[in-house]
Amino acid sequence: MSNEPITLTAGDAEVTVLPGNGGRVGGLRVGGVELLRQGERFGCFPMVPWCGRIRDGRFRDGATVHQMPLNSPPHAIHGTARDGAWRTARTGPREAVLTHDLTDPWPYPGRVTQAFALTEDTLTITMAVETYESSFPAQIGWHPWFNRNLGGADVRIGFEAAWQEERGDDHLPTGNRVAPRPGPWDDCFGMPGGVDVTLTWPEQLELRVTSPEEWVVVYDEQAEAVCVEPQTGPPDGLNTRPRLVTPLQPLEARTVWSWRRL
Repeated sequence: MSNEPITLTAGDAEVTVLPGNGGRVGGLRVGGVELLRQGERFGCFPMVPWCGRIRDGRFRDGATVHQMPLNSPPHAIHGTARDGAWRTARTGPREAVLTHDLTDPWPYPGRVTQAFALTEDTLTITMAVETYESSFPAQIGWHPWFNRNLGGADVRIGFEAAWQEERGDDHLPTGNRVAPRPGPWDDCFGMPGGVDVTLTWPEQLELRVTSPEEWVVVYDEQAEAVCVEPQTGPPDGLNTRPRLVTPLQPLEARTVWSWRRL
């Protein structure tokens, strides 16, 4: 099937999925109001086969050290799949399934499947990485850019984390866990009971980002948008907390966005 844009609708909710631009969500409109920052690099893109930065772009798999391109010098950031085309495997009025084959510069063959399901007040996104050949470490995450302002007051970000990954001068976790600190943030937080972050645009809309995963990066250092990024491990996790994809065990993750008018 083609990689043309896909539109899903349910009630007054409308989602645009862009297979040809990194398998990202290009837009989420509720009652005609766009919640995601617009632009080729924005919306909500998948972070796979890793999330956030890899220190110096290098990760170790057993005795082998792999070098990824330094697309955020001196580090590699946000995986390779957001830069590639995805194929539409299936689509309907309220759902779509995309696939993406991992290829150079990623050193291992594998397939990523991403599914989107829309209802009148939720968007559920699931992702899986599978291999039929050699096992490899990987991560899954999502990087949404939510508009800071929908025409009224600025958004408020609400969450309770068990810890914050201490951030070094290189923007990577030091390995120490500290008590959560006030923003602004470009930081990873731990939520052992599952990610649960609420975005509130006063007198307009409340949107919850949830996931069974226990790590989330919150980024609110830009004027235009804020990011709430559920992921299967912390930044540099290929080195510090690798999750193994094997022929018998894919890596799977899910996030749900749910909203209500205020």
